Amino acid sequence: MCGIVGILGRAPVAEQLVDSLKRLEYRGYDSAGVATLENGALARRRAEGKLKNLEARLEAKPLGGHTGIGHTRWATHGRPTENNAHPHATERVAVVHNGIIENFRELREGLEAKGTVFSTETDTEVVVHLVDNLLKGGVAPVEAVRAVLSQLRGAFALGLIFAGEDDLMIGARNGPPLAIGHGDGEMYLGSDAIALGPFTDTISYLEDGDWVVLNRKGATIFDKDNAIVHREAIKHLTATALVDKANYRHFMAKEIHEQPEVVGHTLARYVDMATERVTMPVKLPFDFKNIQRVSITACGTASYAGFVAKYWLERLARLPVELDVASEFRYREAPLRKGDLAVFISQSGETADTLAALRYAKAQGAYTLSVVNVPTSTIARESEVVLPTLAGPEIGVASTKAFTCQLMVLASLAVAAGKARGELSDADEAKLVHSLVEIPRLMSEALTTEPHIEKLAREISKSRDVLYLGRGTSYPLALEGALKLKEISYIHAEGYAAGELKHGPIALIDEHMPVVVIAPYDKVFEKTVSNMQEVAARGGKIILMTDARGAAEATIQSLVTIVMPDMGATFAPMVYAVPVQLLAYHTAVVMGTDVDQPRNLAKSVTVE
Repeated sequence: MCGIVGILGRAPVAEQLVDSLKRLEYRGYDSAGVATLENGALARRRAEGKLKNLEARLEAKPLGGHTGIGHTRWATHGRPTENNAHPHATERVAVVHNGIIENFRELREGLEAKGTVFSTETDTEVVVHLVDNLLKGGVAPVEAVRAVLSQLRGAFALGLIFAGEDDLMIGARNGPPLAIGHGDGEMYLGSDAIALGPFTDTISYLEDGDWVVLNRKGATIFDKDNAIVHREAIKHLTATALVDKANYRHFMAKEIHEQPEVVGHTLARYVDMATERVTMPVKLPFDFKNIQRVSITACGTASYAGFVAKYWLERLARLPVELDVASEFRYREAPLRKGDLAVFISQSGETADTLAALRYAKAQGAYTLSVVNVPTSTIARESEVVLPTLAGPEIGVASTKAFTCQLMVLASLAVAAGKARGELSDADEAKLVHSLVEIPRLMSEALTTEPHIEKLAREISKSRDVLYLGRGTSYPLALEGALKLKEISYIHAEGYAAGELKHGPIALIDEHMPVVVIAPYDKVFEKTVSNMQEVAARGGKIILMTDARGAAEATIQSLVTIVMPDMGATFAPMVYAVPVQLLAYHTAVVMGTDVDQPRNLAKSVTVE
């Protein structure tokens, strides 16, 4: 994950910027840089690789100035080179950026048509030139940023400083988090409170759509409609913290809200957004054309990520897939052929059953590929291929952001397999990649359903049992939804394929039974509506998670509808995971359970 820090100080800030960036190293990065105002002019230093390389640049060529911004970059658009490192700048403005500008290509083409020359491969540079062009035309910095923000589409956080404006910094949030630090005659901007811990213990958090104008006396915050708003300043004990809850009540809530950012960073590792192609970060030791069967093995939530991947691999790559929970696979002596591909999914990379299954597959001569969040873990070390998720530390026991990052990796793998096997054309791949690029923004939109879900959770908390239904890739998401509710609220829940309703579960339906139906409008939506009608006829309380068209088509009296953003059905599980997680979270909060550390559960199961 990229990191942002900005300082309006009373002394030179370059060293402080680097020290603050060090506190964000846990997020992962591949280049870094800082920019300051020296006698009113913008100056910057950047370096590929770790912060020690940037420190060496600053030692050889120091930067003065009491106003500055810094950045650690995880490459999205463009390679991890010094030239692509942030801050990006012209003579008039410098910008640091987390996230993805989805419409950067059309913005870039428009700028190039007017004669703008680009010097990097990044999406961020369009922001620089859009602002710079307005500044050249005599528009004031605040008004220039206001105008540019309205043109940007995607999930992003920004920090900007301006030549000749020593007492001005502007920040903006649309998805990825951004915090304001309040000091004594100084003000700060950062990706999270951890970055600002050495400077202040008083933090305000921007909400989605907010942007802020900072000077040394304070901050003026605007919402998405450009109205001035107040965001509470709270005390934070972050000076020695490695990971904190920010302004969230629980780590789980924070991690749910981090998903647009971390899924975006995971996406960037596997997709070349400029060419709309999937690019595996490592060379695969096999050719997908020669793979005849895939075996996917995992435990718990990771196994449901694998279940979704089964649909993707079979549909997009026409590869037969077997799915196993690791505790069964390791003992049933499954026959694997030499040259088969065995995929193992684990957040920690230390799950005992999954590790044992990996070792069995290796002994059978299968290619082994792991999807893990800890690239130094045992499963990663013992796999031939490691595909890391970039979720960052996940503290809550119930997996949220690790799950959706696993889905992003597996979706990319399925597209790569389909292309390699000749099942997908260049146009097919580009269309699928475009759908993947939209996911972080759509997840941000899905988070706006939270107030509705919080209210709904008060009703769910009164239930003894809850049923989850889905078809296609929504079926494993139904299983995941039921697991989440069980894990943290202790309410009994079960997930079923909607078509199985009449084969037993319908006997459970009565007026006390909530039934959560996950159903984006797709080719099987009408069949799912038939299942909902069967539930309604028996008095069941239906909670439908669908898009606007689905909401319009499902005319059933007992319906409560969570309306999701419009999107293609293929990769919908990544977006629909958000309301599923929020429903479990808010129900648990109402129940008063220990959300982050539910009873009897551990984050990593390293024994049988």
